[in-house]
Amino acid sequence: MSNETESKSARQAAEDLVAAVDTGSRNVPGAVGQFIALGALAWSLFQLWIASPLPFMLADFIPLMNNTQTRPIHLCFAVVLAFLSYPALKTSPRHSVPVTDWIFAAVSAVCILYLVAEADALAGRMGIPTTADIVTAGIGLVLLLEATRRSLGIPLMAVALVFLAYIFFGQYGPDVIAWKGASFEKAMSHLWITQEGVFGIGVGVSTSFIFLFVLFGALMDKSGAGIYLTKLSIALVGHMRGGPAKASVVSSAMTGLISGSSLANVVTTGAFTIPLMKRTGFPAEKAGAVEVASSTNGQLTPPVMGAAAFIMIERVGIDLVEIMKHAFLPAIISYIALVYIVHLEAVKAGMTGLPRSSKARTMLAKLFSFATVLVGFIVLMAVTYFGFGWTKQVFGDATIYIASIILLAAYAFLLKLGASYEDGKPEDLENMTECPEMRPTFMSGLYFLLPIGVLVWCLIVERFSPGLAAFWTSVVMLVIAVTHRAGKAFFRGEGIDVAALGMGKTELYEGLVSGARNMVPIGVAVAVAGIVVGGVTLTGLGQKMTEFVEFISAGNLMLMLLFTAVICLVLGLGLPTTANYIVVSSLMAPVIVTLSAEAGVILPLIAVHLFVFYFGILADDTPPVGLAAYAAAALSGGDPIKTGLQGFAYDIRTAILPFLFIFNTQLLMIGIDGVVHFIVTVVTAVIAMLMFASATQSFFLVKNRLWESAALLLVAFTLFRPGFWLDMVEEPFVQHNPATINEVAEGIAPGGEIRLMVEGETVDGDIVSKAVLLPLGDAGPGADRLMNSAGLELRFEDGKALVDNLGFGGPAEQSGIDFDWEIIQVMTPADRMPKEVFFIPAIGLLVLVYLLQRARRGRPETV
Repeated sequence: MSNETESKSARQAAEDLVAAVDTGSRNVPGAVGQFIALGALAWSLFQLWIASPLPFMLADFIPLMNNTQTRPIHLCFAVVLAFLSYPALKTSPRHSVPVTDWIFAAVSAVCILYLVAEADALAGRMGIPTTADIVTAGIGLVLLLEATRRSLGIPLMAVALVFLAYIFFGQYGPDVIAWKGASFEKAMSHLWITQEGVFGIGVGVSTSFIFLFVLFGALMDKSGAGIYLTKLSIALVGHMRGGPAKASVVSSAMTGLISGSSLANVVTTGAFTIPLMKRTGFPAEKAGAVEVASSTNGQLTPPVMGAAAFIMIERVGIDLVEIMKHAFLPAIISYIALVYIVHLEAVKAGMTGLPRSSKARTMLAKLFSFATVLVGFIVLMAVTYFGFGWTKQVFGDATIYIASIILLAAYAFLLKLGASYEDGKPEDLENMTECPEMRPTFMSGLYFLLPIGVLVWCLIVERFSPGLAAFWTSVVMLVIAVTHRAGKAFFRGEGIDVAALGMGKTELYEGLVSGARNMVPIGVAVAVAGIVVGGVTLTGLGQKMTEFVEFISAGNLMLMLLFTAVICLVLGLGLPTTANYIVVSSLMAPVIVTLSAEAGVILPLIAVHLFVFYFGILADDTPPVGLAAYAAAALSGGDPIKTGLQGFAYDIRTAILPFLFIFNTQLLMIGIDGVVHFIVTVVTAVIAMLMFASATQSFFLVKNRLWESAALLLVAFTLFRPGFWLDMVEEPFVQHNPATINEVAEGIAPGGEIRLMVEGETVDGDIVSKAVLLPLGDAGPGADRLMNSAGLELRFEDGKALVDNLGFGGPAEQSGIDFDWEIIQVMTPADRMPKEVFFIPAIGLLVLVYLLQRARRGRPETV
């Protein structure tokens, strides 16, 4: 009984931490509490309304709202709810709202909605703000910072204040970053009235996409999907060595698909998996660390990626499907490696898993059951993708109606299937003493996967915008939330269960309210992160950061990446995922792009953004601020600092990935030539990550000798980046005389690209050289291909190729080339042996280590 009480107390402490950070630690009873809940409900309904097709259908009766209206209304809800839900101080009342907070909420609403009321007038006097404009902006910005302090703590507010100080007093900064400073009027106009600051891309994406995905996650959680996914994970791997820890990894990966918070992920899955881990032998700190590492990685998992994926759409300029494709493989191999690390910990400590269910069947039957489940899931996804793909071509606009009928039929079928099994309950996980059976667990909630299928269909088949895809996914989840309990009761022969239907309506209401309250810190965070973005655009800090990092790294690309990674870790301390990405991508992504180009290395923009995103996210478990570690420690009873350090040690495998996919973009599925190449890339990447994990954990089959760890690191590096060794043997590019650029361009295959090294003077008078990669389009004369596809027209003087003209907005202009710049190198890929040749000695070395360790296995002195 004492253990149960202790567990509940720990869970309550962790939930209190999440409430304080994610949903607001105030719990106000009575009419005031109901008013706050109704405000959150109104926000959810507003977001569903503007994302739906209804405003366009009713445009003749209700005027459409544009960005200048929807963004301020969105932020108004977030800031008002922040003042009403989050106390000002630890000593402030938790069960009532002081008069001062009502005043702050009202004044902040006036300051924000002023932009809606005066939208036309502000547009007419753009750049010439009135006194009322400036006063409103100043008060609004101060109240936004206070809302940030309450809902997100000191770190993000401190970052914003540093940037504000730089905006006003930049002339007093070090010479390397000094600037002239801005007047109060100019700063307030830029940060508040235009869409360059607070109401910029972050709030725009939060309004359009992020809210709906957070709402979807809240509806899933309130409907019992979180419990279902956790129980399913335990059923899948709970019986293995260290099974509950592996279940923590799997369930966090599943929850990460819909979660926008690593902190919430820790508490959602960790409340059940951490006690189970401790029960099977994991020390408190390691149990918490496994959950922290798992939950942090959940923010790296497509499609939501802690809502940062939607900001990437705007920053990188590609759609969500492309971002999902590029982010998929690193996230998966990182999770596989974490499962392997857990396995090694369990083997070293001689741990076991949960005992199998007393109803467990033969191994053959279990394999058949698992195969049936797996094949069924693959068939469901294949039908979603390929089935509706051809129906759209055949049925055209009628496809949506046919798809709806099929979806309803599938839902009814899966409900009937699930009705044959017991529903998952929190008590099942709290009192779990043996591994649940796989098939009943999987079948009981299979209908929860339907919204994921709808999301896949909307994004990949229909190619809807992320906002519209999220809307339809949320609508499906709304229907499931209301009907799934009553539907199961009906199929069990219990008739129309009014109580079950009422429970569904309650879960729907709670999901809508919870989704909005979960969005408060995210909405506030993306708004205050706009101060950082506005500061960068107003002051030109991006260029100064480039010069600073170049100076510190002395032009060395690897040192530059290391320094950038450290800055991202520091900037990410204490910041929620979305704000974290906005800050690090605004400051550091341009630095990597510019300096790598100057070093002659052309990096895909998505690789750069994922690089800074990964290191920003790793700050979630980095002491002393890592909130995820504090939540896990509250559940495990361990020390939060030790938990964070151990979690970061587990996450070293994640920290190494960005450096690898920067130099080997095949890990991002860029440059994959066919199925065989894809399979080779995936298999070698997984083996490499497992070997890296073994090396860093000093354990493979048995405890590693020092040279064996070094050998495994060498194997991992070679499998991840075989091109490094190939570049030492053969030059990667053939150099051509710049005067022959037209002939070279003509000889490149249709759809190919030409790599150039260019040099010239910038508008600031600096001489720069950089590498650029320009598309050449269809076959034809070289000069035509350069002008028509690359937007580059040249003239030749004294054997030099000089830029004579640039196509407006063309690739050449976008890459930073300017008039009269010189082409100093023309490069084409060399005809070389396949870099995969270096896999052979790497695999040979791995086999040698394996054989030597297998010969030692079983000897007491080596275990």
